[in-house]
Amino acid sequence: MVGLATVFGVGGGTSSYREVEETDVIVLWGSNARVAHPIFFHHVLRGVRNGAKLFVVDPRRTDSARWADRWLGLHVGADIALAHAIGREIIAAGLYNRAFVEGSTTGFDEYRAAVEPWTLEHAEVVTGVPADAIRELAHTFAHADRAQMCWTLGITEHHNGVDNVLSLINLSLLCGHVGRFGAGIQPLRGQNNVQGGGDMGAIPNKMSGFQDILDADVRHKFGTAWNCTIQPHYGKHLTQMFEAMERKEMRALYVIGENPAQSEADSAHAIHILEGLEHMVVQDLFLTKTAELADVVLPASAAWCETEGTVTNSERRVQRVRKAIEAPAGSRDDTAIIIELAHRMGHTEWQYPTAESIWNELRSLSPMHQGMSYARLDALDGIQWPCPSNDTLEPSYLHGRLWAENPADRGRLAPFSAVSWAGPVDLITDEFPIRLTTGRRLDSYNTGVQSGALSSPLRDGETLDMNPDDAMRIGIDNHEVVRITSRRGYIEAPVRYDSHLRPGLAFMTFHFPDEIDVNVLTIEANDPKSGTAEFKASAIRVEKLNAPVPVAGE
Repeated sequence: MVGLATVFGVGGGTSSYREVEETDVIVLWGSNARVAHPIFFHHVLRGVRNGAKLFVVDPRRTDSARWADRWLGLHVGADIALAHAIGREIIAAGLYNRAFVEGSTTGFDEYRAAVEPWTLEHAEVVTGVPADAIRELAHTFAHADRAQMCWTLGITEHHNGVDNVLSLINLSLLCGHVGRFGAGIQPLRGQNNVQGGGDMGAIPNKMSGFQDILDADVRHKFGTAWNCTIQPHYGKHLTQMFEAMERKEMRALYVIGENPAQSEADSAHAIHILEGLEHMVVQDLFLTKTAELADVVLPASAAWCETEGTVTNSERRVQRVRKAIEAPAGSRDDTAIIIELAHRMGHTEWQYPTAESIWNELRSLSPMHQGMSYARLDALDGIQWPCPSNDTLEPSYLHGRLWAENPADRGRLAPFSAVSWAGPVDLITDEFPIRLTTGRRLDSYNTGVQSGALSSPLRDGETLDMNPDDAMRIGIDNHEVVRITSRRGYIEAPVRYDSHLRPGLAFMTFHFPDEIDVNVLTIEANDPKSGTAEFKASAIRVEKLNAPVPVAGE
């Protein structure tokens, strides 16, 4: 959300899913949508069947890449270098949308200077992508009347994830692929309702509807509605919270629907910090590993079937959630738990008899949600924000103002971002010669809390996927259990040969942490802007189990 908010003022994708079906070029960058976002990938396939060219940019030849017209297999962490080379080629060939750039953007000269060193030849050396493939993507993207730039965690889970996002937005601005039907930017959210959580204000610097806390008028509006004083400073994101907990500046934690004991990078360190808290409350549907560490556990109901409310997907579509069954005895709706806690703390004025009453308060405070009554959401099967009017609907795409004939109507112009490339923090060396990247498999979800208890014919358990040549070079057979070591620790897991992985690259997931905790290996190198850790780039070595364990200092 940070990158989009930096450029456009709001952290939402600019297009609808339908527009992916009616565009000319689709770029999936750091996104294995076939596995991680299978519903969205159906829209991608419809677009391909309708004639769109599909480019997949990913270190792995993923399931998504097998459907592509061209796969660009870049080195892990080389995204900015590749994006800059594409931008430079578009500019050098005179293919950028000069009218849009001059009339609707700022910072082009600085951007042009930043990408100038990234020739096709230089980029080939740094990224591992052949110069001809870079040229093809650059020219195809620039020549297209409409193009969609899509990404997900393969872009954001890096120490410079926000800069990665900004480098991709630069390409869309360069070609005018934003603010028109079929031309836009699609950040595919990594979690259910991540978009909705941000929209509601579950981020440390915004109130509901992406209204900035530092804006005095915003604070006054919300403070008046809530009869309180809102402090004029930003809060902490998750990484900053862990840092504060480690310094003992934050001594209590309230965790709702999150499992940081297993989802955080360098999990042993994360657990150590959580164990050092004076008090921790966990509110969750499951007794997670984090809940096992808690002083108090508040059992919650299942939001998707046992409660009323709304959910917002990656295309900014707000939809109704309807209660289908009663929650088990002893569990409560999340909002009911929070309201009861407020009452016990003396705030009896918190009176929300229904989920709709909470939603209507939100609508009164967030202009982008004003026109979304429950009745309209029901009648229209969901509405994309912004929807400020009770009578009309906005276009399915955002930022059409940038194409207004009258410059005065274009509002805040979209800035280019002259970001710099830096490789992964966890360096490849003779001691740790293999690059481990992480992701998901089709049948499982995150740390397995929601999917692990269900059987699946597709599930084989966790494996270390390796290029067969790499494995055989060190005498490892397919399915052999090995020791995998990073600079943080080691785990054991069976090897699975995967010929779609290039030599030097390995792959694992986080789906089975009770058996194989992959986050023991990952590095807590965090993006200073978003707080996201570099889950996608760890350096490891792989050894047979009968190999001697190295002793520190020897």
